[in-house]
Formats: sequence, C-alpha cells, structure tokens
Amino acid sequence: MNKRNLLKLSLAVGLALAGNAYAQDTYIPLISKGFQHQFWQAVKQGAEQAATQYKVKVTFEGPETEAMVDKQIDMLSAALAKKPAAIGFAALDSQAATPLLKKAQAAKIPVIAFDSGVDSDVPLTTATTDNKAAAALAADKMAGLIGSEGEVALVVHDQTSRTGIDRRDGFVNQIKAKYPKIKIVDIQYGAGDQLKSTEITKSILQAHPKLKGIFGANEGSAIGVVNGAREAKRQIVIIGYDSGKQQKDAIMSGAMAGAITQNPVGIGFKTVEAAVKALKGEKLPKVIDTGFYWYDKTNITDPKIAAVLYD
Repeated sequence: MNKRNLLKLSLAVGLALAGNAYAQDTYIPLISKGFQHQFWQAVKQGAEQAATQYKVKVTFEGPETEAMVDKQIDMLSAALAKKPAAIGFAALDSQAATPLLKKAQAAKIPVIAFDSGVDSDVPLTTATTDNKAAAALAADKMAGLIGSEGEVALVVHDQTSRTGIDRRDGFVNQIKAKYPKIKIVDIQYGAGDQLKSTEITKSILQAHPKLKGIFGANEGSAIGVVNGAREAKRQIVIIGYDSGKQQKDAIMSGAMAGAITQNPVGIGFKTVEAAVKALKGEKLPKVIDTGFYWYDKTNITDPKIAAVLYD
C-alpha cells in the first residue's frame, strides 16, 4: 500500500473512531423542575428516546419539589462541574440561575431550556408549550362553562418560573380582554404541591361563597383544587393543566371539567435533539413549540389526545 492510500485509510479510521467517541461520550444532563409529578417522568421518557436515537448519554434529575430553588441551583452547578457537552435546564426561578448559565456560556457549553425558560439570552432555544396561548384557551373554556359571568380564581404553582408567570398571565389577560362580566377574585400560589393547593382552595372557597370556578395551573395545583372543592363540599367548575392519572380520573368522574395537556414526551425529545443539533453547529429557532390540546370527557380517548396524555 502506497503512502497516499495509507494516509487515506488512517484518516478514515480516525474519523470513524471520532464518530464512535462522539456517540459514546457525548454527555447531556437535563435538570428539571422536580420529580413529584408524572409530567416530569414523561419528559424524562422523551429525553431517553432521543438519547437512544442520537446515541448520546443523558441523565435526568430534579429536586423533590418545585419549591426547592436552591437545590435545583446546586444540581445545575454539579452538572456543569462535570463539563458536559451540552445541558438542558428547566428553571424554577427564571433569574436565579443566570450566573451559572453565563458560566456555561463562557465555557462554550450549549444551554437548551425546556418547559420553563429563563430571563436570559444564554439558552440557544427553549423547548416548551406556548403557555400564554394554552392558558388563554383554558380561560375561554372556563367562560363557556360558567356562562361568561361570575367570580373565578386561580391556584398557580409559582410566580417565579416562566410557566407559572405565563399561565397566570395568559388566563388573566384573556378574561380581562374578552369577558367583562367575569371577575378574578383571587390568585394564590401553592408550589405545585397537592396538599398545599388543597388548603389554599378551601380558604378561597370559604372567602368567596359565590365563586363559580378555579383554574389550577399545573398538575399538583389542579389536583389540589379538586381535593379542596371535594373537602369543602362545593360544586364549582375546575379546569386543570397537564395530565396524569388523577386528573384523567377527575375528568372522567366529572369532578374536573377538563384540562390543557402539553406534550411532555415531545418536550424531552426536542430538548435532547436541540442539544445534538447545537453541538453540530446547526442554527436553532429561539422557541421550539411542542404544542398543547384541550381535553375533557368527550375527547379523552381520541387517538390524537391519548397520545399526549400520560400516567
């Protein structure tokens, strides 16, 4: 074999080995907002599907509850210390993580936001639901179910994450813009915790005996509203957000009128896919819209809806 052919063979082998190293050694940790909701398990499932397809290594973790901002920041710091190829991050506090994300940017580690973006230009993209539009649809459904007049309230998971802010504002702004006879009498925050949201709901119902409906802005909030209304023995219109077995059971029993479902598997998949594309130097859109649907007793078994619900 002459030197030229030997050089070509060596180059080809080197490229093949480099490709295998990329596949085996590309580490992409995902730091989520929590683990207590089935939603996050579905996001994890999607991330793992993408990891298999793109032959990369992913890990998925989050604090025990969505109130643990400091613990999430510690997890982000620990993940960055491992010098990953890229990182996915769903912020509990849209500002608290910015210093660490800037560190990642300085180290040329691509940051992909998912579910909940941050108040920073560091993330190359955010794989998320259009939460304002989805919550506006929830407001429209609430209005239709209460005759476009009366008192309503909101139980929201937080006022620091982009999802909490956008779902609150999407619902409130739609009511104010389209339904002048509907009055929002209270907005409370329950950290996405079922028990806390249950107690909040009971206090809202006690303070507002004429209340017609409550919007629960995530899985834990919505189940808390259902439980609170049941314990207070009050019949109100309840609209939720996300899916999970308890919400689906509540809709089938009539305790909840309906809910917005996201596409959590799609969120996880698109996050890892975007990280891989970033590592290849591909240009990413500022937002990857993963879609949302309204579901209730009439369409919960529709194949298109069933595909984005989760247990």
